[in-house]
Amino acid sequence: MTAPEILDANDPSAITDAAAILKAGELVSFPTETVYGLGADAANARAVAKIYSAKGRPSFNPLIAHLADRDAAQRQGLFNTISIALADRFWPGPLTLVVPRSSTATVSDLATAGLDSVALRVPDNAVAHALLSAFGGPVVAPSANRSGYVSATTAQHVATDLGDTVSIILDAGPTGIGIESTVVDCTGETARILRPGAVTRAAIREAIGDALIEDNSATGDIVAPGMLASHYAPNARVRLNAADVHPGEAVITISGFQPAGIEQAKAVFDLSPSGDLEEAAANLFTALRKLDEAASEGIAICPIPEAGLGEAINDRLRRAAAPRDS
Repeated sequence: MTAPEILDANDPSAITDAAAILKAGELVSFPTETVYGLGADAANARAVAKIYSAKGRPSFNPLIAHLADRDAAQRQGLFNTISIALADRFWPGPLTLVVPRSSTATVSDLATAGLDSVALRVPDNAVAHALLSAFGGPVVAPSANRSGYVSATTAQHVATDLGDTVSIILDAGPTGIGIESTVVDCTGETARILRPGAVTRAAIREAIGDALIEDNSATGDIVAPGMLASHYAPNARVRLNAADVHPGEAVITISGFQPAGIEQAKAVFDLSPSGDLEEAAANLFTALRKLDEAASEGIAICPIPEAGLGEAINDRLRRAAAPRDS
């Protein structure tokens, strides 16, 4: 395994190099005040897919988009009085706000898990701020460790855990907080804590009072990391492991596979003609949305390999095909 390039985060040229790597669609690890993050261009679905692959993330959980400042965050999401109050009090800082997605949002569907909400944070760390400012857009950055492992709080932790899956690690020494941000759902008229973290419940209640509700039971809507994954399901019926095409169906295929009757398909979307699972993952939500518009009788999904990111892709599709409440 090739060792990643570890750069002194205090060197301005390191920030420039890291921003260029992000723009090229590769992964960069950088410190925040909480833990080291594994960063990718949030607008580039192919780059986001590399995060799932590098972490061995078992499913397409929503990812947090990191922004340089509040103005940048408000271009991605719609803020109500509750989210504004929390941003006023805790940003920059270790608080993630889940808000409705804005019409001007550039965060990819893959990063939001196909949801109409987006998780946003403005970190309180000089290196993170410099990188985000130099990059000029949202950067998704889950903790820089293999899924299920202890979060990385030093550059060496990242190098040991992720190796050559990350191009550059910006080394600024140990992080200050060492636990992830608190995640608060602000998509409705009240707020609820989805994931406890560095900002306490008491501090949040002090900021917004009774707008914070104590009922944190699951609603079925998964809108942030740290919760059971829930995936976008199209309106059209989804049929898995299809070897043929029924009348009125659209088709999702991979590697140029031609199911019987493909000539009668309403539309066809090849997730990756070359069979590249990163490309397939990056295209998945786009394919479901586009074919949902074209399909009259449903969407036939051709078999997709289970290896690597295929596990996550198939998990996504199984949820899309699951029976729904009427």
